[in-house]
Amino acid sequence: MMCETTDGEPDQSTDTGGTGAGADTGGEDVDGAELAQFSALLEDSTEDLYDNAPCGYLSTLMDGRIAKVNTTLLDWLGFARTELVGRKRFSDLLTVGGRLYHETHFAPLLAMRGQVSGIALELKGADGARLPVLVTSQVKTGSDGQPLLIRTTVFDARDRRAYENELLRARKEAERAHAEAEAARQVAEMERVRLRQVVAVLQSSLLPPSLPQVPGVQAAAYYHPASVDDLGGDFYDLFALGADRWAFFLGDVCGKGPEAAAVTSLIRFTLHAALLHAPDPVAALTLLNTMLHERYTGDDPRYCTVIAGTLTPRDGDFDITVAAGGHPPAMLLRANGTAEQVRTPGGMLVGIMPTPRFTTAATTLAAGDTLLLYTDGLTEARTRQGPRYSEDDLHIFTQTLAPAGAGQTITALTALLESFGDGLEDDTALLALGIPAAGADSDVA
Repeated sequence: MMCETTDGEPDQSTDTGGTGAGADTGGEDVDGAELAQFSALLEDSTEDLYDNAPCGYLSTLMDGRIAKVNTTLLDWLGFARTELVGRKRFSDLLTVGGRLYHETHFAPLLAMRGQVSGIALELKGADGARLPVLVTSQVKTGSDGQPLLIRTTVFDARDRRAYENELLRARKEAERAHAEAEAARQVAEMERVRLRQVVAVLQSSLLPPSLPQVPGVQAAAYYHPASVDDLGGDFYDLFALGADRWAFFLGDVCGKGPEAAAVTSLIRFTLHAALLHAPDPVAALTLLNTMLHERYTGDDPRYCTVIAGTLTPRDGDFDITVAAGGHPPAMLLRANGTAEQVRTPGGMLVGIMPTPRFTTAATTLAAGDTLLLYTDGLTEARTRQGPRYSEDDLHIFTQTLAPAGAGQTITALTALLESFGDGLEDDTALLALGIPAAGADSDVA
């Protein structure tokens, strides 16, 4: 308790009851000490803050002579204060390129605007080392508006330069990788074009360059490769057996690629020779089966589906005999507007069994009739609605075409194949033989 003395001054003694202020001053004394220590930390002089700032400071006269520089910048550059103040200009600290930029851009822009900010330059240290920096300068004017000096702040940009260099290196590396990838892509594209050309040449060698003219018969063919990058195994041919007989065949070898192409070539020439010398199509398929079964045994069997036949003129019509080995039946478009399948029941794949069974079917082509042969690329294509095209679908389609000549039939089927788009997953070969109706041309399509 504070009391007054007889002379009227306050009594500074402590209350014996311990209830006075002095009884609990420990906490307040500690808080005061901390506050005093914190205040002492804040009592840095302005000069010290300038001299040891985390960035460089310097002041220059209007002619560029250095009038003041802080310790931070001196430490960065390795100069003594006496080496710079009053002895060098700011531009003397710059590299050759930096001085040129200072004279042509930096100084004129500063004189015009009174301030420039964030200019990337390089300063030269006492040892010749370069220090990348960002510079901001401002002209200080007097009360009369006249310029007195230039204050410049310098920021160490070494970390930024390293980051920029890393970005540049990464960019160059990315550009180099992109250039290499582009070069590789171009090489691959050139190789792909070359491969396509090779495939096209090889594919054309597996097919007759053109169909021969058969007196009284219109012949037309079409081949659709499922891929321009791979060799297919479909084949067909039409050739003379003598003065008045002709042979034809159409087939499909299992597989794709060079191996399938080699088998296709062998089959074509074997079947061609067999039909020239065998008495009928069944004998020709039997010879072909023997060759395939004996040549391709073990783990690499090769087989094919084939339909082969002969064409013999008789009284203006043509007798046709066909035999098939595992091949879809031929379609016969009649002049009366109907279409029917020419079936050879029991025909087995060619090359699978040592002694297969092949059967023949005979029919007659009259004026206005057309015989159509095809591979299963047509009857197994996916339609846009989802289900695959079938032999029954083809039967219905040809009924809508009949009567149609060989050229008309192939043209209609070509459009049908194109309508499948990506659904046409396999190669497709078509061969049509027709007897022109009375008054129609009998040219070769």
